[in-house]
Amino acid sequence: MSATFTAPLWKWDARVEEGWFLVSLPQDLSDHIRDLTAGGPRRGFGSVRVTVLVGSSRWRTSIFPGKDDAPYVLPIKKAVYLREGIELGDPVTVHLDVLDG
Repeated sequence: MSATFTAPLWKWDARVEEGWFLVSLPQDLSDHIRDLTAGGPRRGFGSVRVTVLVGSSRWRTSIFPGKDDAPYVLPIKKAVYLREGIELGDPVTVHLDVLDG
């Protein structure tokens, strides 16, 4: 399954000192991924393996579910947001390929 969406880059309050930057997937896409991966093998923290393209940067990572069916979140590596010139609050266009399911 593949999808493209745009969402703002935000900083995770629980890990401010560590500099975790994330993008939240749209709720409808998150719900679809939950349905797609339901019943499959459970990965750590409920993560789902994905391949991501942001600008010219492509990498393999995982998305993580939010609490109580909140949207999945995608960590954006520091090397990526620096290379792509993305700053806190900027809209990020993400091309996502789900590898699990």
